[in-house]
Amino acid sequence: VKRAALEACHKGWGVSVIVGVAAAGQEISTRPFQLVTGRTWKGTAFGGWKSVDNVPKLVTDYMSKKIKVDEFVTHTLPFDKINEAFELMHTGK
Repeated sequence: VKRAALEACHKGWGVSVIVGVAAAGQEISTRPFQLVTGRTWKGTAFGGWKSVDNVPKLVTDYMSKKIKVDEFVTHTLPFDKINEAFELMHTGK
């Protein structure tokens, strides 16, 4: 799908952005022709946010109630229940 997205971009100025982090050891490939004809392949994680600059702003916005987070907390578990927490997350609960 990632390669197809790049190949679907317009020659000369098309940009394909891969969002997120791939599993360890995963690779993507394409023919060099796709890139030398002006297409661009980019990647982003965390929406392009820079943690050093943006996380403090997020915390400030949360503390001043500009953004809501608490409404999304469905469970609070102690650390020794971390496996249960991951299971809840994976099942969408």
